[in-house]
Amino acid sequence: MRRAEVRVSVPVAADPETVWAVATDWPRQGEWMLGTEVSVLGGSGGTGTELLAVTGYRGVGAVDRMRVVEFEPPRICRVRHEGGLIVGEGGFEVVRCGNLASTFAWWERLELPTGTGPLWPAVRPALRWGLRRSLRTFAELCRAEGDRG
Repeated sequence: MRRAEVRVSVPVAADPETVWAVATDWPRQGEWMLGTEVSVLGGSGGTGTELLAVTGYRGVGAVDRMRVVEFEPPRICRVRHEGGLIVGEGGFEVVRCGNLASTFAWWERLELPTGTGPLWPAVRPALRWGLRRSLRTFAELCRAEGDRG
């Protein structure tokens, strides 16, 4: 099985604790992650938590079952994708860049289903575009949350 990786980062005008709080408020991810709704299926939000993300547009999309496998606030969260279509790992890192500045990096390491490898060069730019757009919205939300705090 072929593996594919994508990584996108964004500067955030907020402290790492605020960035972490926004990123790990699982049901709120739909406010910033393009076309995605996330539900908590079980767990307290940290390691072992089971999540269900549905990403799509006009009734066409993907269902992504995940389990949080690493949870180190306010720095690292890693999930294992356990679905039929989406398999692999993903996560994010928060790096402090000053008192009120952070970098937020989101990454995915996916196992491509058999026969889909040739499609990856066409899919990757669209995925990166969606992640970049989502992370810009995320950074704005974090800045607003930080201003309120």
